[in-house]
Amino acid sequence: MPVIDIVMVLRAEDAVLDFSTVLTAPDRPEVRVVVAGTGDVVVLSPDGDPLDALAALGQRVRPGGVVGASPGPDALTELIDRTAGGAPARVWTHSPGDNRRSRGRLGRDAAIAAAGRPVRHAVGYSPFLQYVSDEDRPLTAADTARKTAFVNRWCGGLLAEVDPEYLVDTSRIPAVERFFAGDAEERERLFALLASLGDEAAAVADPWEFATSPYEQERLDATTAWAARWVRPDDGPLVEVGACEGALTGRLEQKGFRVLPTEPNGTFRARLDAARPGAAAAGTEDLAALAAGRHRPAAAYLLVEMLYYGQDLGLLDALPTDTLLVALEPGSLTARVDPWLAGNAGWREVERVDLVAPAVEAVCLGRAYLSKRGSTGLVLRRRTAD
Repeated sequence: MPVIDIVMVLRAEDAVLDFSTVLTAPDRPEVRVVVAGTGDVVVLSPDGDPLDALAALGQRVRPGGVVGASPGPDALTELIDRTAGGAPARVWTHSPGDNRRSRGRLGRDAAIAAAGRPVRHAVGYSPFLQYVSDEDRPLTAADTARKTAFVNRWCGGLLAEVDPEYLVDTSRIPAVERFFAGDAEERERLFALLASLGDEAAAVADPWEFATSPYEQERLDATTAWAARWVRPDDGPLVEVGACEGALTGRLEQKGFRVLPTEPNGTFRARLDAARPGAAAAGTEDLAALAAGRHRPAAAYLLVEMLYYGQDLGLLDALPTDTLLVALEPGSLTARVDPWLAGNAGWREVERVDLVAPAVEAVCLGRAYLSKRGSTGLVLRRRTAD
């Protein structure tokens, strides 16, 4: 029985934007496109007219926001099995690291649902990562014309879409379609890396590779030494906000500090506590809860690489300490903290220092690489303490 290709996408236009070379290759097998958001299946025969196939998909394009979630691995397994109809199949789907979270989730779920069938992921939309792909398919001029004609004919509303999950613009219409076949660990690490926060980020241990990354090791060591220059162990405890799994916590404790880490994410917090046998359990508070409760007085509060998520910086005024140690990549420090500090009468800057320089580094077992932006340390002292 011949092998068929199953192209599993979230929305109908995704099949053309990222997999057009799979749909229209001259020597293609039968292709069955599964639009996971709706359950639609479009069958493309090997000898059919590609334009007819694209029109069938175009008729299924929906406005932004109408279809936007993976139904989960169990539902996708049933969908793949039904689509394959007993034939051997390989599955093509989104990258778990697609920057559009809806596609990344489907790519990860579809790979799980494939149940041992070969899986190829499209690199897709990835403005921050560069992938080491396994297969690159450049479009010819005719291929490109066909793809852009599809967009103009069927995706006009999406060209003006506000939501980046549904927007179709130049960066989402690749002229080279790139694919890779990752294993389960690569897939989970890509998915976690792009999650940013929450349970999805905690899907794997050490999602940001603090334990193995030379850049992160240098950053953590420099941050530890910097903190030790401004606070002595006998000054009192340090509160580390957003301690994650304790990569910095452990270093500070080895220096003799009493650290009171807090971590709202339950999975990260469990790993943090497991790494500190005999120590008091980490707190559950985020920055807002710490400011509201004011129940953890400290020689200093450490806010290291965690003020990226829209927190109200006015909360810092309520923290029960006279010293703040803030570390951020330089651009965010300039854009977020400096305007707040310029208008704040309660704190003064006493040091600004580069902790680690920018670097390009491989991530996710070498499947991708990215530019890490460096880290700058900012020491703030409460003016009333002067």
